Amino acid sequence: MFGWLDYLVKLFVEGPLNISMETKLGSSVHFFFYDTIKIIILLGIMIFAISYIRSYFPPERTKKILERFSGVKGNIMASLLGIVTPFCSCSSVPIFIGFVEAKIPLGVTFSFLITSPIVNEAAFAILLASFGWKIALVYVITGVVVGVVGGIIIDKLHLEDQVEEYVYKIKTGEVELTKLSSKDRMRFAFDNVKDIIKRVWLFLIIGIGIGALIHGWAPAPLLAKYAGPDNPFAVIVAVIFGIPLYSNALGTIPIAEALIAKGVGIGTALSFMMATTALSLPEMILLKKVIKPKLIAIFVAITGIAIILVGYLFNILAHLLV
Repeated sequence: MFGWLDYLVKLFVEGPLNISMETKLGSSVHFFFYDTIKIIILLGIMIFAISYIRSYFPPERTKKILERFSGVKGNIMASLLGIVTPFCSCSSVPIFIGFVEAKIPLGVTFSFLITSPIVNEAAFAILLASFGWKIALVYVITGVVVGVVGGIIIDKLHLEDQVEEYVYKIKTGEVELTKLSSKDRMRFAFDNVKDIIKRVWLFLIIGIGIGALIHGWAPAPLLAKYAGPDNPFAVIVAVIFGIPLYSNALGTIPIAEALIAKGVGIGTALSFMMATTALSLPEMILLKKVIKPKLIAIFVAITGIAIILVGYLFNILAHLLV
């Protein structure tokens, strides 16, 4: 898909920069420029397209849709809506309060909270370009499954008493849903592209920079030995290290791409990415304002175990996905 870009970046590295592609420095510099340009192109296209679709699902409409579903159907619908309505950690509290105020079951709410940060248009675009449609599609499916299963388990545990009491007393009132014209939706999508890129560019550059260093300098045999698919504990270690970090899919995908190129298992790299995005430390701190530590711990444990299982599944099926 991006063969033309690979060729142009190689010309740039060996021409104006005068760095041989056969050196570690040349390989790292090529990775940095190639991935930066590739990701920006994909971000622009995918964010615009999905944002246009998302304009039909503002938070108030999402809430109204979920009010009509219950049981497992509610969990499935919440996870599916989480794909087209991704949120950042800063919006987790108002979304949670809105769902509780609308009397949406706690398990359904968590299905949305789990899937939404994991699966987003930017992550799908970069996975598609970096690893192909099979991995991108399975990543989306597993993100939805993790959300559904996590929400069902939380629902069965009946943890409503673990929500802070004041949340149940909040009345946010009805928000009028305005109808947007095609021009309004186009403007919304374009503004969203600018907004998202402005918010994530630093994570993106840092992630690509780390990926470039790994790509050019990290010893492949060592990484393959300790984080390859043959190490039975690699996925668990990746998730444990990923949980306390603060990043998003855009910052971690270039790192995952470089690790996989060095022999790290696909499931190990993607589990690290999923743990970082679904269980980020800032989100846990913000959620502590509306739910008690016991529920946060259960949420982290359930989601973490589910991501570990997904990682092992990816590693087992890796030869079918590439």
